[in-house]
Amino acid sequence: MKFLKLSLSAMLATTMLFSSCKTTAPAAGSGNTETTTQTQKKGMSKTTKGGLIGAGGGAVLGGLIGNRLGNTAAGAIVGAAVGGATGAVIGRRMDKQAEELEKSMENANVERVGEAIRVNFDSGILFAVNSAELSASAKQDIQKLAKTLQNYPGTDVIIEGHTDNTGSYELNQKLSERRAQAVKTYAQGLGVDGSRLQAKGYSYDQPIADNTTAEGRSQNRRVEIIIVANEELKKAAENGELE
Repeated sequence: MKFLKLSLSAMLATTMLFSSCKTTAPAAGSGNTETTTQTQKKGMSKTTKGGLIGAGGGAVLGGLIGNRLGNTAAGAIVGAAVGGATGAVIGRRMDKQAEELEKSMENANVERVGEAIRVNFDSGILFAVNSAELSASAKQDIQKLAKTLQNYPGTDVIIEGHTDNTGSYELNQKLSERRAQAVKTYAQGLGVDGSRLQAKGYSYDQPIADNTTAEGRSQNRRVEIIIVANEELKKAAENGELE
């Protein structure tokens, strides 16, 4: 996977393209168990430098991220951004961290978005059907994630569980929460400061694909990890203390 750095003009064009397309909400599904179809993970695979936010760029980037990642992830990324020269410094640091994550984590899709990093796991790789118990391969990837987080302090980490719309909303809400919490608990047990970690479940409220197809449901069953700069890192970047 190669990281592509977009200019602001390219982002504007992309955002205009997104806004010109009609989107439809996925239809509600039925059934009692989570389906098991797995498909190849897809992602933007783009580095969008933090320095582009500001001077009107924040709204453009917010729209671009929002179309791709969903409201919660977009809000965390845009809300944590500072923009300008400080944002560019943070962006370079995130570039390095993202490259390390991409090299070490075989079962995850790593994307640089704004001044943040997004890691997307297909839940079928992390968990058995209707289970929140981490698989052996999942633990290996989270071990690598935890190591990188410890090597790059100064970030907050949001762990989000998402499901498809198969089964009841309540069942999926509990499952999404348990899965996000399982990732948090394991990472914390590996030495990541718990104050950096937030675990949230969103049932099937935030699909990234069409829940009426098997392929779409497979993409929607996921755990997303959003890594953003905390206030201490922002201040260090602003004061010229980051390499």
